[in-house]
Amino acid sequence: MFNIGERGSGVRQRPVEFVQNFEELRLQCLNQKILFTDPEFDVYDLSVRNKNIQKNQLEWRRPKEITNDPKFFVQGASRFDANQGRLGDCWLISAIANLTLDDKLFYKVVPLNQGFHINYAGIFHFKFWQYGKWVDVVVDDRLPTSKGKLLFVKSSTENEFWSALLEKAYAKINGSYEALEGGFTMEAMGDFTGGVSEMYELDKIPNNLFTIMLNSFQRKSLMCGDILNSKMPDTEDKGLCTGHAYSITKVTYIPLPNNKSIIPLIRLRNPWGNNREWNGRWSDKSNEWLSIPKQLIQLIGLTKEDDGEFWMSYEDFLKYFTILEICHLTPDYLDRDQYGTDAGEKWDLSIFEGEWVRGATAGGCNKFQDTFSSNPQYYITLVDTDDNDNKDKCTAIIALMLKGTRLKYKQRSLSFGFYIYNLNTSVSVPKPLDTNFFKNNDPIEKFFSSELKPREVCKRLSVPPGKYCIVPCTSNQNEQCAFLLRVFSEKKNNLAEFDNDVGMFAIDDRVKELTINTKKNGDSNEKLKKFFLKVAGKDKEVDWMELQNILDFAMKDTGNTKFSNDVCRCLIAMMDWDRSGKLGFKEFQRLWVDIRQWQVVFKTYDTKNKGYIKGFELRPALSLVGYHIKTRTINTMCHRYANKKGYIMFDDFIMCAIRLKTTIDIFKARDQENKNVASFTLEEWVEKTFYS
Repeated sequence: MFNIGERGSGVRQRPVEFVQNFEELRLQCLNQKILFTDPEFDVYDLSVRNKNIQKNQLEWRRPKEITNDPKFFVQGASRFDANQGRLGDCWLISAIANLTLDDKLFYKVVPLNQGFHINYAGIFHFKFWQYGKWVDVVVDDRLPTSKGKLLFVKSSTENEFWSALLEKAYAKINGSYEALEGGFTMEAMGDFTGGVSEMYELDKIPNNLFTIMLNSFQRKSLMCGDILNSKMPDTEDKGLCTGHAYSITKVTYIPLPNNKSIIPLIRLRNPWGNNREWNGRWSDKSNEWLSIPKQLIQLIGLTKEDDGEFWMSYEDFLKYFTILEICHLTPDYLDRDQYGTDAGEKWDLSIFEGEWVRGATAGGCNKFQDTFSSNPQYYITLVDTDDNDNKDKCTAIIALMLKGTRLKYKQRSLSFGFYIYNLNTSVSVPKPLDTNFFKNNDPIEKFFSSELKPREVCKRLSVPPGKYCIVPCTSNQNEQCAFLLRVFSEKKNNLAEFDNDVGMFAIDDRVKELTINTKKNGDSNEKLKKFFLKVAGKDKEVDWMELQNILDFAMKDTGNTKFSNDVCRCLIAMMDWDRSGKLGFKEFQRLWVDIRQWQVVFKTYDTKNKGYIKGFELRPALSLVGYHIKTRTINTMCHRYANKKGYIMFDDFIMCAIRLKTTIDIFKARDQENKNVASFTLEEWVEKTFYS
């Protein structure tokens, strides 16, 4: 469990002294006899972006300023404790209602060690799953109110506040209350459980969908139904709301005494928690219940109250609802009844965090042939077939999730997915897979998000044992976003990045040819030497400012821009092994060879002399001079050296090459046995990296 802001928590890292630890903060407040005020999520004017709120009516109040006897829980937690307010977060409220159906899940998210009486200090905490990690989120208890009433989620019991505080904590980790406007329930269900989510569009369903729902409910999966648009003209007349999410709180069959058949029923809850309920067949007061024995009615839990909860037939559910969302607590809930295979009790899980970076690794889908191979690549090895599988297949569930989409609104509309390639049938398998491979090999599977743009896409595969490559991508080029890739398999899987081995390798022949030509060009070298000695003066050495003049002289006929101060300082550091801060002519000669090599590489890709190369070209450009690096390093380099369009200017390309060469040289100097292992003390590492 991480505290919010702690290194590795999956959210923006804060300095150690600002990491919020609930127990420590509460103790400090108790000792100082003050109520906690959260500097990380302060009160603000909600009326700016919410038309339902008037500024002169908005007040932030603590529960003890709202009611005389506030309580965290009143007779425990139930699905009726979360009723939607003036915020368009019905999807979140539906997930909260579902969360209350499982005590084990609920109390993991909503810890018990807090309240308004014992050790009350105005501070509360909640736990959310964030991209592979559980994070503890601290909030103070100042809540937005109008005329003394809560503006947003509230309990049916006026003095109960766990749901309002949970909503505030979820707003904090997502950046604001406004960030919660609109969404899919499976997003919140995933954040409450770490489960695997799937979505069904109800106009194209599998034949066994009700069986899937029934088994999912029995295995305590969380479910929700959405009405995104009016499929039926009488939707509103029937008591349903478009653009709304409903919790599914029960799935069952009941017998019909008259014709000796059974009917599938679903219980749903409107997060408004009022009399806005379904009034069609099997609604609270419909005649269909008259034929059902009272004992059975009591057994399934029918209550005829205006509480937002109602029953409807599966047939009507399909007719009026557009989306079904299911969050399976673990992948083994995707079982035989859903997919026709037996599931093991435990699944092997592999997780990778990655990103698409504009101009570097955001290569788009495979219609962009020149850049598709730039996308991150992962390979999975499946060895053992599933138990009781007579087709000798291996099961793998691939789940790809976008990160931070509520903090960055534009990412909510991204279309994304992944391709699967079979590496067992290809004659040539380069590492990573290149443009030629993708031109000559078709994917065995591809799966992309629908037009609804959910945060996560999930696909189950059944394939023979072997090696497969997963290529996550966005539909278009240069769409930048971080992602989480999860792969589950019934038997052990070996998931790894399909990438270069890092290190120094042979320089390309074209670059070698340039080096030979440079050595043969004696006249040019003599001119450069004379100018060097003229600038160097009596000590025949140059500092970074003098080196800048020499390089400007040497490069004046090449059409490249002048070298910056930072580049010249780094060039000195790269060649200055005696730490004098200066270079002699011999050191400069070796440096000049490197610069000319980098220049010819740059020109190889800057064919139109625009003064830049694209980030997509950085990896092959560095490979020409023998540097093999991983996709993650390419991402880091482009974050640092590329501009907003993903272009790398000549000056920045030189700086990037210097940094890479110096870092490798420092490491190789210590790795004298070529084991790819080196040892440094902290003092040595700081000295060497700072000087480089």
